[in-house]
Amino acid sequence: MDRQEYLSKIPKVDNILSVSDTKKLLEKFPRNIVVEAIRTVLHELRRSINEATEEELGSITIEEDELIPIISKLVEKIMTPSLRKVINATGVIIHTNLGRAPLSGQALDSLKKLSEGYSNLEYDLIKGRRGDRQIHVRTLLTTITNAEDAMVVNNNAAAVLLALNSLANGQEVVVSRGQLIEIGGSFRIPDVIVSSGAIIREVGTTNKTRLSDFQKAITDETAVILRVHTSNYRIIGFTEQVGLNDLVKLGHRYNINIVDDLGSGVLLELEVEGFEDEPTVKSSVEAGADVITFSGDKLLGGPQAGIILGKSELVEKMRTNPLARALRVDKMILVALETTLRLYIDPKMAINQIPVIQMVTCPIGKVARMSRSIEGRLKEELGNKCDIDIKKDYSKIGGGALPLLNLETRVVTLSPNTISPDKLALKLRSLSVPIIVRIGKDMLIIDPRTLLPGEDEILIDGIKEAISCD
Repeated sequence: MDRQEYLSKIPKVDNILSVSDTKKLLEKFPRNIVVEAIRTVLHELRRSINEATEEELGSITIEEDELIPIISKLVEKIMTPSLRKVINATGVIIHTNLGRAPLSGQALDSLKKLSEGYSNLEYDLIKGRRGDRQIHVRTLLTTITNAEDAMVVNNNAAAVLLALNSLANGQEVVVSRGQLIEIGGSFRIPDVIVSSGAIIREVGTTNKTRLSDFQKAITDETAVILRVHTSNYRIIGFTEQVGLNDLVKLGHRYNINIVDDLGSGVLLELEVEGFEDEPTVKSSVEAGADVITFSGDKLLGGPQAGIILGKSELVEKMRTNPLARALRVDKMILVALETTLRLYIDPKMAINQIPVIQMVTCPIGKVARMSRSIEGRLKEELGNKCDIDIKKDYSKIGGGALPLLNLETRVVTLSPNTISPDKLALKLRSLSVPIIVRIGKDMLIIDPRTLLPGEDEILIDGIKEAISCD
């Protein structure tokens, strides 16, 4: 057949719709989606025929029964949710690209119950009239941290923005050059300060800022001294930064508010080597910072949120700022955060029930047992298709927290014999439940520290499927 004959034999949309296998598709999926998939496949078929060489024409599929499986796969791909569960086997605990902190079982139960119907989000059940959505977490936050007052917005950048807009709009904010960090996604602290309406006043140098630098910068226009915890990097060596206690004394002497951006909010002092370098929320409250901000979805282990603690009159300024409505959180965030915070009332419960805390504190012996179990199962399932081993390695906290902290771990390494590591990693990411691993030294690296209960079975089945399909 010549090119025109091939083109003339392309099936019509209505013909494909009348086939029994297509009718089965129409029983499961919306008609418009199936029709769009058919048109897409036929359009691609026409393009292939028009661009094919004489030799290639004979290998092009134009029969209906051969096109329908392609159409079915496309329909399923279109109907698969874009945002979905993945298995994190990277060993990065707070993986920003993978949604940061997984929620506790209690938080998930609360989300389900609340989303099934209406709620008292902004309704005072005692007075029978409109209430305040912040009340659901305010008392918990003040009880756990000993702060005077608290409120919640949609993330920590928003918390800093709201604080500075409320306290320093049109006035100066003094901050150390060594703390002008980029917080991810190309967002930078200087940009947040400028967007708040405040005027940035940089002091000191990248590696050294002294108390005298802050004192010299204070003028009648100074409204806030901002301390930013450099949670996503460390400068070591010839360095000097001013402690929060000294900043508080200086600020209060000149009637200037101290805003302490902690980044990742640590509510517990964990007995993990290296963790002592991360400031706790309580230590900031005890030092006398006027306003404290931190994230809800990092080391706290809850949903994405920006938590604000501080003096009552300052938090009230933020609460009544028009920006607060634009930055407010919805009922789903509040119920997940409330449930997570309730676990912190009993520190032992928080350690045992919050996944992030469980992963950080998981002893090396338990991680090693998990690795041995996965190694044994994979050797059974894969035979000689992969070289499988266990190696010493290090997990990372991630999420811009504790960049120098390495948690000793035991990883399972895979060196596939019939496929490249990059291609196997792509196949794992293409599964119905994608599996995300690390690649290093021409091998796949699986760290069981970041696997949730039951995910080891999904991991093993996924690797078996990916290699078997090669």
